[in-house]
Amino acid sequence: MKIDQFPEDIRPYLIPEPYGQMAYRCVGCKSEFNIDHLIYTCPTCGNVLLLHDKNTQHLTDIGGKTWRRIFDYRRMLNHNALKGIFRYYEFIAPVIPIDQIIYLGEAHTPLVEANTRLKKDLGIDFYFKNDGLNPSASFKDRGMACALSYIHYLANKEKLNNILAICASTGDTSASAALYASYLGDFLKSAVLLPKGKVTPQQLSQPLGSGAKVLEIPGVFDDCMKVVESLSENYNVALLNSKNSWRILGQESFSFEIAQDFDYEVGDKVIVVPIGNAGNITAVMSGFLKFFTIGIIDMLPKIIGVQSEHADPVYRYYLEGDPDKRSFSPVTVRQSVAQAAMIGNPVSMPRVIELAAEYNHTAGEKRIFFVQVTEQQIMDSMIVANRNGNIACTQGGESLAGFQKAIDSGYVRPKEIGVLDSTAHILKFSVFQDMYFNNGFDPAFHVKPIPELKNAPILLKPENLKKYPEPGKPLHEEEMKLFIREMTAEIASILDLEMK
Repeated sequence: MKIDQFPEDIRPYLIPEPYGQMAYRCVGCKSEFNIDHLIYTCPTCGNVLLLHDKNTQHLTDIGGKTWRRIFDYRRMLNHNALKGIFRYYEFIAPVIPIDQIIYLGEAHTPLVEANTRLKKDLGIDFYFKNDGLNPSASFKDRGMACALSYIHYLANKEKLNNILAICASTGDTSASAALYASYLGDFLKSAVLLPKGKVTPQQLSQPLGSGAKVLEIPGVFDDCMKVVESLSENYNVALLNSKNSWRILGQESFSFEIAQDFDYEVGDKVIVVPIGNAGNITAVMSGFLKFFTIGIIDMLPKIIGVQSEHADPVYRYYLEGDPDKRSFSPVTVRQSVAQAAMIGNPVSMPRVIELAAEYNHTAGEKRIFFVQVTEQQIMDSMIVANRNGNIACTQGGESLAGFQKAIDSGYVRPKEIGVLDSTAHILKFSVFQDMYFNNGFDPAFHVKPIPELKNAPILLKPENLKKYPEPGKPLHEEEMKLFIREMTAEIASILDLEMK
């Protein structure tokens, strides 16, 4: 639709202009810093930061009902910059001019309702939110679209050239960072640090294909993160991990989309997200809090954070019921199929602690829960999900396993509706599916395939056939007729087909 076709009272809001003032705010000492430079930790106390809009009164004055109409009408607007995460421009980064926004097709991923069989198995209604349908095939594109839009804006404003963007990754962050950096290639190059042997071949191919400098380091993600933090502290590089607060802002769009897709009625929803570096659950909490504060939603949904028993520092922290007695301790991770969540010392843990407390306080009751699942449950759940029409990755399997655990633990009521985050596309993790089907897991994973979930191709070589077609050597006449007849009979027998 064109602007003149929208209601007159909505037209002034549809294409926003930059306004207001944003600042970095430390989650520890609460100091604030301007956004003229990229900073990742508080210069005063060293804690992590969140970005804060200092002009929220403007949002409040417009009112929740009007914001609903603005977002719903923007959905029909043919404006590239506002098609992705920046449909919610005023709630993400309202200082970035819209002509500096980078849009590669990210966001507004589908909510796919679980089929009747899956819902019956769990005894509850639920959906998968397929974030694997983002451009680089993972949810990381939400944060990267915001972070790179800000860098684009800053580079134009400050006349910056030859910027190097860098990140540590378990696979998805590197693919996303390299993709978005390649789009801005004139002044921006990218490098990624990966733990050697801990990234699937499909994930490794992505940053290579986007032209990034790929550096492999012995160890796990936490080791790569320490190195990349050292680089960002000592050299002029743009860090693109979730320590970068602009990444968190972009990932808040996940919450905004869920609210809009359910017509802003989310009080009966249960959002299930896997936890790795804890940036995603930080963003999900922050996003819903923003919409609730302005009155766009009238209740906060429950949020379930899921961790594998092989990488569970957040879960362990919240095992202690008394907040005054909690003490965070990093864990040594073990081999995990949920590679994106294989992080023992999450960068965003201080953000989680602050926002979870605020979320529960604002809701007036406990609405944030954490559960732990086994590697076996993750793999079984991934296979089951995909056997029922989904495209869930191992982290999507972790969400399904976590949802079942939350139901069994009494955190979910029968009439509530689950929304499960499938963070990436199954094709990025097909190596684990192959290992499951072929019983090829190293004992360190603690995964054994359930026989009824295994699958494998069947080679057809009927006994009566002596010759088969080959490339460049086709069969002819009677030999081809025999080939077709014998193959047809063999397939009919295997599939138990009846003659017409």
